[in-house]
Amino acid sequence: MANLIEMSNISKSFGGSVAVDRVSLELLPGTVHALMGENGAGKSTLMKILAGVYQPDSGEIYKNGQKIAFANPREALAFGISTVFQELSLLTNLTIAENMFLGREPVTRLGSVDYARMNAETRKALAELGLDLDSETLVSELSIAERQFVEIAHGIKADAAAFILDEPTAALNAADVEILNRHIRRLRDEGKAIVYISHRMNEIFQICDTVTVLKDGKLVGTKPVSELTPSSLIAMMVGRELQDLFPDRGSPSGEVVLDVKHFKIEAASMPFSISIAKGEIVALAGLEGQGQQKLMRSIVGQFRPFAGTVTIKGKPLPLPVPQGGGIRRLQAAGVGFVPEDRKEEGLFLGLPIAHNIAIGLHARQGELSIARSFRKTVAATMTELNIKAASAAAAVNSLSGGNQQKVLLGRYLAADVDILLIEEPTRGVDIGAKSEIYKLLRDFANAGGAVLVLSRETVELIGLCDRIYVVHNNTVVSELPAEKATEHDILNAALNA
Repeated sequence: MANLIEMSNISKSFGGSVAVDRVSLELLPGTVHALMGENGAGKSTLMKILAGVYQPDSGEIYKNGQKIAFANPREALAFGISTVFQELSLLTNLTIAENMFLGREPVTRLGSVDYARMNAETRKALAELGLDLDSETLVSELSIAERQFVEIAHGIKADAAAFILDEPTAALNAADVEILNRHIRRLRDEGKAIVYISHRMNEIFQICDTVTVLKDGKLVGTKPVSELTPSSLIAMMVGRELQDLFPDRGSPSGEVVLDVKHFKIEAASMPFSISIAKGEIVALAGLEGQGQQKLMRSIVGQFRPFAGTVTIKGKPLPLPVPQGGGIRRLQAAGVGFVPEDRKEEGLFLGLPIAHNIAIGLHARQGELSIARSFRKTVAATMTELNIKAASAAAAVNSLSGGNQQKVLLGRYLAADVDILLIEEPTRGVDIGAKSEIYKLLRDFANAGGAVLVLSRETVELIGLCDRIYVVHNNTVVSELPAEKATEHDILNAALNA
């Protein structure tokens, strides 16, 4: 089978740092090609070269045997290469349709923008992905998962020969992933070449034909997926096996520090109770949108529950928690909240690492207290969490996803909280950084902390946690010991509630 795209001996440096070092990659028509590696391995840089965002320092790119080069992404799209980047590029103050047609708006015979056509074509593209969204909805009103799907619909709508999907499922649940996979298979069967970048191991084995692994900007190897197992693929990437990703479970003390009783998320939902003890990591599992996030956000003031009581270390938490000062109140009670969307809700991306960590310490002081630098605490936190950066003055938006997540965790670990509430602890984080984050959370629990975590990755919940609460239709339908739980057990509980 002839190559559709061939990248030959591609190299790219930024200053004195080599991001891609003489990497070659062949993409065949009618195949899905996984590109794997830890954050910083060079995956995104290599794909941005193919997409016209960067120009290589050396090396050539061929399409159907003809040498090509792109000055910008528009030229790459004109040559039939469509990209959905990990960093969502939608403009939140525009509608879905306006984003879909940004820069190529159709016009009427009178020369004005043809909004009717834009909306009609957008509705069609969304419907093809099974999305029941109004094309005139502002992107700012969409959830993270909905924004991700709109981004994917935007890429798939282009009549391209090659598609680059960079972490397309990071914000999607299992059902949405299957919808996406169905469309990827359709594109593959139409003879398209798809590059698929993901940190979710099960997706690679479900959807991909071939895998290429990069490490430190260099090519490790390319193999058919059929010749690999999850453990052997992880070993190719980081040199350790799958079972080594998760630390040993701890020994909870039995002393309850977070107690939720007779809780009703909505008026019509069934009441439930959950508890978390010192030294314990507890999961909220289940299908997307079944109430896990509503419960979590009820505690921090981002959602108003119908009824129930919450007790933190023996002291009642009056409900509803005020939206404006809820986080500050919780921090005063020794509770930290790590939201799913670290970029929009968690971090101050343009500010230094030091500011992002120290703000948790400032929040615990009075409003008229004199500001301190907390330099020693910040430095100690960066060392303890192995945050890879030139210095504490580095802007957070210059860090990899894994290091950004560690900065957000570091904010609360530095503030010496007793309880962590975490949404999607490793979203968009590579295998190596995942392992580090799992160890940080287990060390926190072993030191007497308590963690409540929700994640779309069932394997993560089974490997990381001590107990699992399965949530369905806004109530807890099952409690499982994580050590004996399987993905089948959790799905069965969620579907047969």
